[in-house]
Amino acid sequence: MRVFVAGATGVIGQYLVPGLVAAGHEVTGTTRSAARAGQLKGAGATPVVVDGLDRQAVLDAVRAARPEVIVHQMTALASMRSFRHFDQEFAVTSELRTKGTDYLLEGARQAGTRRFIAQSFIGWNNARTGSLVKSETDPVDPDPVPSTRRALAALRYLEETVPGAVPEGLVLRYGPFYGHGSSDAMLDVVRKRQLPVVGGGTGIWSFCEVTDAAAATAAAITRGAPGVYNIVDDDPAPVREWLPGLAECLGVKPPRHVPAWVGRVLAGELVVAMMTEARGAANAKARRELGWAPGYPSWRDGFPAWARTAEQARAA
Repeated sequence: MRVFVAGATGVIGQYLVPGLVAAGHEVTGTTRSAARAGQLKGAGATPVVVDGLDRQAVLDAVRAARPEVIVHQMTALASMRSFRHFDQEFAVTSELRTKGTDYLLEGARQAGTRRFIAQSFIGWNNARTGSLVKSETDPVDPDPVPSTRRALAALRYLEETVPGAVPEGLVLRYGPFYGHGSSDAMLDVVRKRQLPVVGGGTGIWSFCEVTDAAAATAAAITRGAPGVYNIVDDDPAPVREWLPGLAECLGVKPPRHVPAWVGRVLAGELVVAMMTEARGAANAKARRELGWAPGYPSWRDGFPAWARTAEQARAA
């Protein structure tokens, strides 16, 4: 099949594009950086240098590729360093999830593309009340932390727009990424004991290893009815378990513990909410309808592999 991957050199694209090529698909991949076009060509894809917020350039690229499937992986999070001013840090990504989505959908209609797969997220945006683990039918947070309102509105827009805009519109909600090729910033702060357990560490996280995210996306190329899917592992866990577990994988001292008010002063309201109130997500729908299962069923399996790879890279 002809597959157009927008944002093809990002965290997911680095694994998704080679996998699609190996499966026999004809892949066109976009990047904002001319320097990274060679990476796509080396992976067997046709590279196109495109700014996802340049409407005409996006339309021209989609029409030229005539894709049967479009995969929307565009974000702008590489330079994100703090969650204190979340909406400001996410401003470009939120535009890519609204305007960028609209441009790709317009291109899909012009090119006759039937299937459209878009990246979303599940974690901080879950409702922080009720069940500890949420399915796709549970509502997102009706009363979000104020600093996340614009980012949450952009995610909501994407999730409400895509399934009805094309014949086969799917939204994949990835959990927090980890693994080789994702950001190692969390590993650095855990090594330095700069990421404490806040309050009781009762916030529930559902992680997603990056190669598992790519595999789920590849499965969605040909499987799954229109709708929203949680792409997470099988093991939702509270911060008080997974954060010391990650420290142990790195061979460093366990994280410190601080009360919620200290966390609020040091890192802001969102971090405290994630550490103490977050809810996990269930992957039963993706397993059933996409025929996908995580290669790392639990962060307990994936964190040691991530830590080993990161330590090898540091040594090199």
